[in-house]
Amino acid sequence: MAAIITEKFRLHNAKEFKQSATESGNAMYMFIGRPLSWTDDNNPPTPVDSLNDEYDAYANMVALKKVSSTDVSHAIIRRDWTSGTTYDEYRHNYTSSNTATSGASTLWASRFYVVTSDYNVYKVISNNGGASSTVMPTGTSTSILTTADGYKWKFMYSISASDVIKFVTSDFIPVKTIGAKAAVDGDVGGLGTAASDDNSAQWDVENGATDGTIEHARVTAGGSYVGASDNTYNVPISGDGTSGQLQVTVSSNAITAVSVNAVGSGYTVASIDNSLLRTAIGASSGSGATFDIIISPKNGHGADPVEELGGNYVIANSRLEYAEGSGDFPTDNDFRQIGLIVNPTDAGGNTLSSATTLSALNRITLDSGATMPVVDDTIANAASVVAGTAVGKVVSIDSTNRFIYFLPSVDAVGNFNSFSATNTIFVGSTSKGTISSGGVSGSYPEVSRNSGDIVYLENRGAVARAADQIEDIKLIIEM
Repeated sequence: MAAIITEKFRLHNAKEFKQSATESGNAMYMFIGRPLSWTDDNNPPTPVDSLNDEYDAYANMVALKKVSSTDVSHAIIRRDWTSGTTYDEYRHNYTSSNTATSGASTLWASRFYVVTSDYNVYKVISNNGGASSTVMPTGTSTSILTTADGYKWKFMYSISASDVIKFVTSDFIPVKTIGAKAAVDGDVGGLGTAASDDNSAQWDVENGATDGTIEHARVTAGGSYVGASDNTYNVPISGDGTSGQLQVTVSSNAITAVSVNAVGSGYTVASIDNSLLRTAIGASSGSGATFDIIISPKNGHGADPVEELGGNYVIANSRLEYAEGSGDFPTDNDFRQIGLIVNPTDAGGNTLSSATTLSALNRITLDSGATMPVVDDTIANAASVVAGTAVGKVVSIDSTNRFIYFLPSVDAVGNFNSFSATNTIFVGSTSKGTISSGGVSGSYPEVSRNSGDIVYLENRGAVARAADQIEDIKLIIEM
């Protein structure tokens, strides 16, 4: 049995994932973790899709930041317009035997759109018979644009300055659908009747799109027609749509060129009937001309950029600004792991987390006069780690308040044990001081370890933090 997972399935999953970031009853957080070195810090291990790696990520989690609706965007592969490049044209009927100029056998594998230096995105309607593109498209008209090199382009949308900062990478660009057409589901969810005019050029393009138009056609065989004079003639397009018309050029009793005279509407099937062709060109007999008539995507060119351009990638952006969250994100240590977690709960219960930032670290406070350990030290409540010893790996130090933030570690037999007030803290065999009365914080960690579901995990080399530093993290998820 032959079967495929369609692009629409991937798009559906991408839309569901994006909407889940802010749906009522859901919470999504970006997290950082793994302050400890890998075996080879220059070659981080590839995460394994296993419960073991998930538990390891929980055990090394440092801090979490909530992802809002404005932090998530659909994305498509970035294809910069470059002079001298031959781009593929949009076609609804690519197959392994009807390939693009580049040889791609599907629309999604072809190079049928570009982003310009103005951060405008255009779809290629015609590549002028496979020629190189030498004139960058410009403008935001709702009509098809023709550049001096013979290329025809459809303006789709512009990437705003804020979205450039948040979502543009060297490999991906953001894409969104406003939902101006009543039949189109916008990024905010729901059909387009819920959307409103934002006065953008993209709204005008979406709103002006017409379902089932014919914007481009090619002659694939010229045929032979007796009695037809050399000239141009208008021929009706047959199919399930209306009002479509091609203009054909006859030379030496053959069809040598074709252009679209009227785009029509409502086509899902389109062809040229040979008898109508003969009548239109005044031929007494003849046959053999064939055409590749390109039908617009559902709802028309520009109606739904996410679907039309294959937005089955999602970008999640998170900016870590200094020690935000009152120190939830420490600046005195590095991290090597980034991920997304859905529906974590607050520590000590089953309440869905809602705070903007959360610390995943434990905290103790030492008495005044203590000598503070340093980050990455291993602390214990005994000079030798044996069964029953409380152990932790120091992640961050607040010397002013004598706070030690740490990740729990195992004792000599693999068990986790808790520190208690008045415990003496050792680094190796050296005593550092005593935990103050009430110095074992019940407020840390702020998130229940092992709660929620980790849906994305990425291992990296060490990312150093500093008190005057901002990290801009972009996670790319492919559905």
